[in-house]
Amino acid sequence: MISLTAADGHRLAAYRTGPQKADRALVVVQEIFGVNRHMRHIADAFADQGYAVIAPALFDRVGPGIELGYDPADVAQGRELRGRIDAGHTVLDILAAAAALPRGVKRGIVGYCWGGTVAWHGATRTSAFSAASGWYGGGVAAAKDEVARCPVQLHFGETDASIPMTDVQAVRAAQPGVEIHVYPGAGHGFACDERGSYSAKDAALAQARTLDFFAKHL
Repeated sequence: MISLTAADGHRLAAYRTGPQKADRALVVVQEIFGVNRHMRHIADAFADQGYAVIAPALFDRVGPGIELGYDPADVAQGRELRGRIDAGHTVLDILAAAAALPRGVKRGIVGYCWGGTVAWHGATRTSAFSAASGWYGGGVAAAKDEVARCPVQLHFGETDASIPMTDVQAVRAAQPGVEIHVYPGAGHGFACDERGSYSAKDAALAQARTLDFFAKHL
């Protein structure tokens, strides 16, 4: 774990992994459960592919060291915590993470759940990234008319109870240049092997597509 300082002076923790002399780098953005074991595993998986990775602890805006599990009480707590954090502050935090990556290399951003929306904001509200991949970001539809400043790839589960297909269709209509993948039968959080919605085949396919996307643009 390292410490970052955002532009507004807020100090936050972040998980850093991967080779620090890498020629490509990623900001990995958490779900509503903090930079917990699952998110660290995701970061490490990208590090194993040669990426320098930083995963900022967005919940530090509320309190330090928050890591949640996946039972209903934790889901409710995660939603409550997320609701207390302004989207403008998450942008400052991902920019702080991007600035801490190795200098002079192309930077991407990938996020999951809440982080999928934050990754979209990273593409539309900053110029820090050369590519963005968002997985089941429930807030993307609400910001569907924002203009991306880098290539974007989005992943959605067809049976996601929190992201209806009408939202995905709206994003697709508003963003014809964005690469969008829908996984038949997959639900929300299908990449998390600690949740009942985990789908190994869909997670593997989405990860392969994400790696190909970043290999092309980073």
